[in-house]
Amino acid sequence: MKKLLVIFLMFICSDIIAQNAPNSLGFASFNHIALQVKDMPASKDFYQNIIGLTPVAVPDSLKAIRGWFNTGNGQMIHLLAGRTTPVLNDKNGSHFAIFVNSIDNAEQFLASRKVPFHKQVRFGGIVQIYFADPDGYLIEMNEKK
Repeated sequence: MKKLLVIFLMFICSDIIAQNAPNSLGFASFNHIALQVKDMPASKDFYQNIIGLTPVAVPDSLKAIRGWFNTGNGQMIHLLAGRTTPVLNDKNGSHFAIFVNSIDNAEQFLASRKVPFHKQVRFGGIVQIYFADPDGYLIEMNEKK
């Protein structure tokens, strides 16, 4: 009888909680993306000197194993040390996308730095460039209009 009473009370309580729960998660904004990397100094160099992101200070105790970069509007990319498996992505799979002011200038910059890339023209005549970071995370570039 006690078990039946406990089950009944659990059912009633869960129904009351469900009725009082918000009807959405309440998403407010994007905070950061975290990428696990194999070589922290190489990745920090890439995100600062190729992508052009501004480093964000991390606590001294984390400097060797973390790299944080400001992407604007309070959003960041966090690099986390410790990746041991390969990253396998292609332009039709996992990637993140960025805007650049000029796709032509960005293409010239990548070529001058000998960063391999794939250029394509998407439907509607939109030019896109795909390239990978030192770990193989794929980045799509689009021109901001």
